[in-house]
Amino acid sequence: MYDDSEVAVLRLGHRPGRDDRMTTHVGLTARALGADRVLFPDNAGQSLETVADITDRFGGPFDAELTDSPHGVIRNWEGRVVHLTMYGERVQDVEADIRDAHLSEGEPLLLVVGSEKVSFDVYEEADWNVGVTNQPHSEVAGLAVFLDRLFEGRELEQEWQKADRRVVPMETGKRVESADTESESE
Repeated sequence: MYDDSEVAVLRLGHRPGRDDRMTTHVGLTARALGADRVLFPDNAGQSLETVADITDRFGGPFDAELTDSPHGVIRNWEGRVVHLTMYGERVQDVEADIRDAHLSEGEPLLLVVGSEKVSFDVYEEADWNVGVTNQPHSEVAGLAVFLDRLFEGRELEQEWQKADRRVVPMETGKRVESADTESESE
């Protein structure tokens, strides 16, 4: 989004019925906070449809895809792999190295976000296992904090292309306008 090097988010695992909302929020957070695309397991088609719909309505660029081999994505990734886990190194201790690899060295980043228990091979294959906090927390929260630190807040100023509508910041109330500035109240 901000550089020539891609930032992709891989949702590792999806339990239908249990993880539907969380998996969707992984994709929405990835989109809103600067990633270029999200890859969902092939049983998360509903999450893909929701993220694609939001991208169509509120703009992009952003891609959402399904994969039948999330572990294969990790093994075959041509770049660096960051596994977000509460068991990893503290984000504040490794964020500069990750940012340098991405921005200065031009390395594409794959951010791996778990669901159910993550197998040990993911920890071994990752270039960094990163803990946003070493306390139990939501994978969506971990992804949001990590992306904000990676992009140093630049993602908050993003201009959305091909949007049908946009949210108008307000002190109180809710307002969504047509992208061609015709007003739509919600």
